[in-house]
Amino acid sequence: MTIQTVSTNKSYGGVQGVYRHASQATGTDMVFSVYVPPHADGARLPVVWYLSGLTCTHANVTEKGEFRKACAELGLIFVAPDTSPRGADVPDDANNAYDFGLGAGFYVDATEAPFARNYRMWSYVTDELPKLVTGNFPVDAKQQSIMGHSMGGHGALTVALRNPHRYRAASAFAPIVAPSLVPWGIKALTGYLGPNKDAWRGHDTVALIEDGARFSGFLVDVGEADNFLKEQLKPELLEAACSKANIPLTLRRQPGYDHSYYFISTFMGDHLHWHAEKLKG
Repeated sequence: MTIQTVSTNKSYGGVQGVYRHASQATGTDMVFSVYVPPHADGARLPVVWYLSGLTCTHANVTEKGEFRKACAELGLIFVAPDTSPRGADVPDDANNAYDFGLGAGFYVDATEAPFARNYRMWSYVTDELPKLVTGNFPVDAKQQSIMGHSMGGHGALTVALRNPHRYRAASAFAPIVAPSLVPWGIKALTGYLGPNKDAWRGHDTVALIEDGARFSGFLVDVGEADNFLKEQLKPELLEAACSKANIPLTLRRQPGYDHSYYFISTFMGDHLHWHAEKLKG
């Protein structure tokens, strides 16, 4: 599969690149970023997938996530896709709202018109993009982990729970853990998957755990000053579900931190060191 290089920059001895390709999953061009740390020729490296939140593209974490120093030290490839298909012909929210449509693909394969044609982000991040990255970068496909923020935290946890043998670690910043029960999730899942709530359960972390999905353990950070904590994130629901299912969960409530990349970048190094231990252990 062919990729086009948009830009490359040297950073901490490695290369931060941005790339474009024609996606079969979404029927659009898609842009993603990849940081490859310094490494010996021929070496295959562990890869960390990062899924971003509402309104974001690949650029938010690439420019503000402060992950490259740790990735260079730990020998981790870091991949950040976009959050939705984009283009003049891609349907958007009728009112141009930030929480549905462009920039808000919610990491599902839509079944409802008119979104089903392009909004296939589940297939994109779990199938098409991994094949593309593995074919073009020095990735060790046996050493993969996944993380994300907010909507992307939802994506990372659900992807891990449904693919427990592929990913050695999963973590999240301020994840939407029970989208079936909160406004952001109800809007997105109804719009993309329709009103049948049974169809939503495969894209709801808490519901997946209730229905028997298991993973080796999660690291989750939330900010106690996050404006979305009580209405949209509800980490206590994840805590209860993991406790009941005996899934190891490290849930850290960080005093004074909000929902922004100031929060994410502060604890990014912690997460990457945790991933590295799981990937190389």
